[in-house]
Amino acid sequence: MAFFSKPKYTVVKIRKREIPEGLWTKCQECGEPIYKKTLEENLKVCPKCHFHFNVTAPERLEMIVDADSFKEFDKKMSSTDPLEFRGIKSYTQKLAEDQKATSLAEAVITGQGEIFGKKAVIAITDSRFIMGSMGAVVGEKITRAIEFSIEKRLPLTIISGSGGGARMYEGIFSLMQMAKTSAALRRHHEAGLLFISVLTNPTMGGVMASFAGLGDIIIAEPKALIGFAGPRVIEQTTRQKLPEGFQRSEFMLEHGLLDMIVHRKALKETLHQLIDYCS
Repeated sequence: MAFFSKPKYTVVKIRKREIPEGLWTKCQECGEPIYKKTLEENLKVCPKCHFHFNVTAPERLEMIVDADSFKEFDKKMSSTDPLEFRGIKSYTQKLAEDQKATSLAEAVITGQGEIFGKKAVIAITDSRFIMGSMGAVVGEKITRAIEFSIEKRLPLTIISGSGGGARMYEGIFSLMQMAKTSAALRRHHEAGLLFISVLTNPTMGGVMASFAGLGDIIIAEPKALIGFAGPRVIEQTTRQKLPEGFQRSEFMLEHGLLDMIVHRKALKETLHQLIDYCS
């Protein structure tokens, strides 16, 4: 009987829609998938949780400086290998690799530009280049930028993202840059000029212990890691559990080590307002 007969099925093959690779990224904070074009339009800030992704020095420059107003200083200045450092890779090899990967000669860009028409001297470190660490050339370029600021009586803004701190490939030559940049900023202060320090994720070590911590006004991006030694090192040394959010921007602001936390979208306007007010 037909009642007991097997029904006939037609198998239809559905072609799986292919999604091209590289169009999406995952937020490191909330795990939300983000369309890369949307992320770029939002200045690399997660639209859901406002996590600030790391950006390059050229990208930061584009975000805060008026178009076609920036004149770079010492563009081709690059490091040598004074200690003839040898490790898994030589220092010379590491420099060559990062120069090729970033198209930068060193870990900092310095120059003069305009922020909504206000002239300023600007320096920006790039964490892609040996973690934005400060060697002799980074220290020299920042010191020259400070001295130019004094000579031309212009406000100074340094945006730091230097998770590497002082560059140990160069030993004492690197550590000397802490005193060198700090001494230059002392002269800048005595000249009655404005220095705004902007701290991004991460700003650590010798950079934070020198020029990054000496701003007349210190600004940080949300949730940036800021300090000298990292939280894990401190916990292992003190054998104590650190407070929640220790060394993050919000913790630092609460304890009086910052003046303000500014969302990346508002940074250019904030810098303009501060320069305008203080001048």
